Amino acid sequence: MNATKTKLMEAMEAYFNGDSKRINHAHRVTEYAEQLLEAEGGDYTIVIGAAVLHDIGIHAAEQKYGSAAGKYQEIEGPPIARPILGRLGFVPAQIEEICDIIAHHHSPGKIATKNFGILYDADWLVNLKDEYDIQDRNKLSSIIDRVFLTGSGQALAREIYLPADGDLEKLSP
Repeated sequence: MNATKTKLMEAMEAYFNGDSKRINHAHRVTEYAEQLLEAEGGDYTIVIGAAVLHDIGIHAAEQKYGSAAGKYQEIEGPPIARPILGRLGFVPAQIEEICDIIAHHHSPGKIATKNFGILYDADWLVNLKDEYDIQDRNKLSSIIDRVFLTGSGQALAREIYLPADGDLEKLSP
């Protein structure tokens, strides 16, 4: 594992203090982000920083607003991520780009970089089954076309959620 990624994971896990749901989600999004990085290109450090820390504001959102809604995570995440990234030696331009992605990770269209698209799609690869009815293959295909920003994200979503044999019961991304 890359040393930067290891340090980020350790910092995220320490911050979430045993919240296995949030920790596991960050790990899964990061794994998908790495797959998408291979296909799409992008800046590894930026994408992995954003993938590991994209939901870092969720506890603060729950405390402050009584909600884990994405709009609140986007508000609360960057002020938490910024000092973590600074302590880990990220340079100011990297910190700003990662925090910009975190501040918009539920709001496509507000930021249109390759790095953002990779993180956004990686998050959706994990969340799709929780946000949509994935049993209707025709609707799901349309949702994938509409939701995912990168060609690789769409292709991976189809591979995961629309298996060739049509057996949706096997799905557990």
